[in-house]
Amino acid sequence: MNDIPRQNTPVEWDDHSELHRKDDGGGVFSDFKSIRSGTLRELVAYVAHLPADEQGNYEILKSGDHRLALPEILALASRRDFPGSAA
Repeated sequence: MNDIPRQNTPVEWDDHSELHRKDDGGGVFSDFKSIRSGTLRELVAYVAHLPADEQGNYEILKSGDHRLALPEILALASRRDFPGSAA
């Protein structure tokens, strides 16, 4: 199963999301380990604008307990409907 939304699938760009280090361990205290929070749109833009060698260090935890790894983040950033504001 592929979690990357297709181009014709609507994305909730304004959903609350949190940026985490990829290796933060998740778990019960995951909320306390967030680096920054904002909308999905803001955090996708933030990660997409990081230097390529740093992008893989982060994941986005989207409301509803969905963790987006780098391939999914970059796929969202490349969508035609991505609002792409810098964070």
